[in-house]
Amino acid sequence: MTDPLAPTDPIPLAQALIRCPSVTPADHGALDVVQRFLESLGFACERLVFGPEEWRVDNLWARRGSGSPHFMYCGHTDVVPPGDPSQWTDDPFAGVVREGWLYGRGANDMKGGVAAFLAGLKDYLAAHPDHPGSISLLITGDEEARSVDGVARVMPWLAERGLLPDMALVGEPSSFARVGDVIRIGRRGSLTARIAVHGKQGHSALPQKADNPVHRLMAALAPLIAAPLDQGTEFFPPSTLQVTGFDVGNRAANVIPATARAMLNIRFNDLHTRESLTERLHAALRAAGCRYDIEIESNAAPFLTEPGPFVEALIRAIRRTTGEEPELNAGGGTSDARFIRAYCPVAEFGDVGATGHQVDERASVENLRTLAGVYRAILEECLG
Repeated sequence: MTDPLAPTDPIPLAQALIRCPSVTPADHGALDVVQRFLESLGFACERLVFGPEEWRVDNLWARRGSGSPHFMYCGHTDVVPPGDPSQWTDDPFAGVVREGWLYGRGANDMKGGVAAFLAGLKDYLAAHPDHPGSISLLITGDEEARSVDGVARVMPWLAERGLLPDMALVGEPSSFARVGDVIRIGRRGSLTARIAVHGKQGHSALPQKADNPVHRLMAALAPLIAAPLDQGTEFFPPSTLQVTGFDVGNRAANVIPATARAMLNIRFNDLHTRESLTERLHAALRAAGCRYDIEIESNAAPFLTEPGPFVEALIRAIRRTTGEEPELNAGGGTSDARFIRAYCPVAEFGDVGATGHQVDERASVENLRTLAGVYRAILEECLG
């Protein structure tokens, strides 16, 4: 006879999700898998579709209970393209288990994590059918691409209807070497700059009759690259500036071009703002005597959830299920947490982030089962 309180295995759920080729914005049934599972647990589900006709994004909002505290789990079922399938050992959407690993696009980022939360959630409800407060899930199909019609649209929708959570956990693969060794309590901001420096075209043998924009652009970039932006803060790593593109569109070795272009990406902590970094770029270009145009894009500002009752509950759950003493940091890139931070405390915790977006992406079967247990413990610590 099956033990009703035996741990739920997240692997079959993860396989079912991987077998849905849900490359953004396509869903191909991934959210249906999640919705059917949640409805069997007594969740009320609603599908929220946003975006233009050519880029329709499906999102799932599900909730059980109506009181406080209100705990929300946030994840995504969309994935990046697999690339050339012939480079994979198996079909990237087959969900093969081999030698203790689950293979497939999304196994690590983050269908495996969604499956682990669903398994941990089922186990929590079996042990606590009359749990206090309420539990919700926001599962989006728009995290890996534009990130415009997913969590960014759903959070205001929740606010308008008085449905905001008291705390939120984003299940991105945040762990570093072992499940439970890291909790992300913030994220760095991201700024992209596209710079065009204008000069005067001329013959390379007569540079005095030209104005070489390549030299000016290089002179502007050199101090930006050489000097660290900062040394980091208590929870944030140092900010980084990377030149991600450089082009003059010139095939002639004896011609000084008229324009040189560069593209930069800055990942910045809470010592900086979009405005302060933009001024830093302007100052470097002015100091090099450049005539230039610059375009700035920044869709993410740095944020930090200060350690408090929510973060302490996460630490307790991880400690008692894994024995790990998690590090609190705000490293990595950007995530959907940036769209939640204005509404409630938010943190990120999930699997070891090792193979996401790679060929032969995979997740450890043992890790996913451990993660399911941690998620159950998190619900117990946050709700009782």
